[in-house]
Amino acid sequence: MPHSNQEIVELENRYTSGLYNKRPIALVRGEGAHVWDADGREYIDCVGGHGVVNVGHCNPDVVQAICEQAKTMITCPPSFPNDKRALLMAELIRIAPFPAERVFLCNSGTEAVEAALKFARLVTGRKGIIATKNAFHGRTFGALSATWNVEYRRPFEPLVPGFLHVTYGDTTALAEAITDDTAAVILEVVQGEGGVRPGDGAYLRQAQELCREHGALLIIDEVQTGFGRTGRMFASEYYGLEPDLMCVAKSIAGGVPMGAVLMGARVGELQSQTHGTTFGGNPLACAAALAAIRYIETHHLPQRAAELGAYFMDKLRALDRPLIREVRGLGLMVGVELKQRAAGYLAKLMDAGVLALPAGPIVLRFLPPLVISREDLDTVVKVVGDVLAQ
Repeated sequence: MPHSNQEIVELENRYTSGLYNKRPIALVRGEGAHVWDADGREYIDCVGGHGVVNVGHCNPDVVQAICEQAKTMITCPPSFPNDKRALLMAELIRIAPFPAERVFLCNSGTEAVEAALKFARLVTGRKGIIATKNAFHGRTFGALSATWNVEYRRPFEPLVPGFLHVTYGDTTALAEAITDDTAAVILEVVQGEGGVRPGDGAYLRQAQELCREHGALLIIDEVQTGFGRTGRMFASEYYGLEPDLMCVAKSIAGGVPMGAVLMGARVGELQSQTHGTTFGGNPLACAAALAAIRYIETHHLPQRAAELGAYFMDKLRALDRPLIREVRGLGLMVGVELKQRAAGYLAKLMDAGVLALPAGPIVLRFLPPLVISREDLDTVVKVVGDVLAQ
């Protein structure tokens, strides 16, 4: 059995698909906002499983819920009602930022987006989907067709027909693009992969109005922004949005794979057997999600993200490093745009004990667990300042 970083990295690299640019450390343990590699080195984790562990690594409440549920029932297909699934659906309706009526449970953000696109075409009888430039919605064929990055798209073309991309934030371009054959417009409230770019409230509300006027559905992708990340339970709350379909995933279940589509009145009850899933809404994931949502609410994590995010961004701006072009974000979804490519600086941050993500070629992205301490954020700021001064 491999034990050291080198042994684990070599074994994984021998058999992995080759799809990932793997970092040269093997993470084997996590607690709160910290992770440890196989050689025992500790890191402040601002990757957070790509924004998954909002409640922290190995959150005790989530761990307990998983253990208890694993002893009771792990899987139950959606054709049979289940107690934990029913409770979770009711909870998601309760916390939804708009008058949602129904829920489809799945296993990931990409699956949620894929389902929402299918539902929009099914309900409207139309084919057209409008997405935005610099958007990221996933990597399956439908979600990839809505994603902008040509490096993700080109190897798999031709993609699903009927997709059109317009400039994010440009209401005129969106108005010109919508037709009587537009099934849906899909938008992020904050473009994450596209550089951590918060949307403008007026634009998002106008997009919603345009959808209503033209009979199209509005899909809001809250996969990365949901469950407290941006300082509200959902980023849509900042602007009073009422989407027809809202996609959520990542931190919904405290680290266990899960996704969901929340549906409003304009979607209604879907025709039986037009879509499905084997593992979606399994009792184990539902139990984890119930515990995670309860923890987020009882520990006021959205408020914590708002306060710590503002503090973190103020500290980063105060660094006044010539390499920094802009610091932006919402809550604890933070991007630092550089004047050079970010990859080398991400490696230096890791060497100094801080894990972070890219968001495009020149942006450092920070998605720490919302339980991170102010002291840890101070350390991150210091390390960023030191690295960018080199």
